[in-house]
Amino acid sequence: MVLLNLLVKPGWVVLENVVQDRIGHELFGTFTAVLTLATIVAAVSDLGITQLSTKRLAASASYFTDFFPTLLPLRAGLGISFMGLTVGLGWVLGYRDHWLVLLGLTAAGLLFTQYTQFLRGVLQAHQRFNTDAVLSVLERVLLLGLVLGLLPLGLTLDRYVAVRVVAGLFTLLLLAGLIRRLYGRVVMRLRPRWRQARQLLLESLPLAFITLVYGLNERIDMLMLERLVSASEASYYAAAYRWVDAVMMYLWTVLPLFFARFARATGQRAEQQELLWFGQRVVTVPLLLVVAFGLFRGELLFFQFGNSSAAEIARMTQCLQILFLNVLVHAFFAIYSTLLTSTDHEKPVSWLVTASIALNVGLNFLLMPRYGALAGAANTTLCAVFVSVGYVWLVPRRTGVALPLRMLGRLALAFGGLCAGWYGLRTYAGLPWWLETALAAALLLALVFALGVVRVAEVRAALQQKGQEPGIGA
Repeated sequence: MVLLNLLVKPGWVVLENVVQDRIGHELFGTFTAVLTLATIVAAVSDLGITQLSTKRLAASASYFTDFFPTLLPLRAGLGISFMGLTVGLGWVLGYRDHWLVLLGLTAAGLLFTQYTQFLRGVLQAHQRFNTDAVLSVLERVLLLGLVLGLLPLGLTLDRYVAVRVVAGLFTLLLLAGLIRRLYGRVVMRLRPRWRQARQLLLESLPLAFITLVYGLNERIDMLMLERLVSASEASYYAAAYRWVDAVMMYLWTVLPLFFARFARATGQRAEQQELLWFGQRVVTVPLLLVVAFGLFRGELLFFQFGNSSAAEIARMTQCLQILFLNVLVHAFFAIYSTLLTSTDHEKPVSWLVTASIALNVGLNFLLMPRYGALAGAANTTLCAVFVSVGYVWLVPRRTGVALPLRMLGRLALAFGGLCAGWYGLRTYAGLPWWLETALAAALLLALVFALGVVRVAEVRAALQQKGQEPGIGA
């Protein structure tokens, strides 16, 4: 199942590039803005109820029967309100007629997906992790199949939006039927108690604020590009950001593991420091090669855009290169945010991200009309630097954990050496891209050991420890 998850994400990125190329940058750019608007509002519509209910269900079995009859209609009512708010905001922003219909359908698809995530909390709380894992990728796999089926028939934007809605609705109905069969009709009974609803909303609102902040921070650029500049510029940015989102999946897979360990070690500074120094290497090193590939061979990631001009591909590549610098910043400093939020310092992190959003929006208004998608990419990267400086300042003051400054320096030197070597290969060697990348990877490995980022003794000790585990090396 883990392998399926890893395959679905890059598979979807490649296929969505094909969809974008078939539909065209002008239409897809406007659709991207519409989807972004719906996604931002959807982040608020849940009001943190999904996270809260999953946490409470895992902690208490009685929560299941006591609160679920209230949770179901409350979550449905919030979803309907979300639909109205999304379409209303779309009208205020200037979308009319057919685009308002597409906005409503897109919001409905997101609503189905969100309600599915909410109901999956029941499975997670009852430790049905295998079933939950299947459902976590079912909608995306179904959507992949439907879009592939449309390619030979003729892919249009209307059909693309329609299959997104169908995939979300099918997954939701399947999950609802499964929960009813596993836990009985009583689970799906609608019996709201307004005192319970008020209590739930009060408890979940802080989670909703965090979700809104992070949603705005990630998505606002594409909406502003389409409204302030042009749909085509929004499309170029979306094509580049899609790859950034795929690469960042590595961070969002690894960092939760450190989140749990940091949380368990709360109050134990020495253990947290050891975890931080170890995690710094685990998080950063693999992304150094990915970022360098984007900087030197980024154009290869847009091989699906057969209908785009050389100028359009160059524009997307430039956006990608700037946004991959944003990935580099996260590779170095995202683990500090994980340490802070895992040790009950969510509030300063949230305010820091909020300040970053304000800075980003201000820079967008100032620079986007002149520089378009490149301004959006540059502003995103600058804001990543801003919050990272804040993390570095907060960590020793709030947690007492020392920063691995020497390790950061060694990692920076390794990246500098990798880029210098790759530049030499690209400029003078004239090799095929795959051989060039393989040699660059070998260079990074050599630099990692030569600079002491990883020591041979550490690798040997790890291998010996693994060999001593039961069932290994016997």
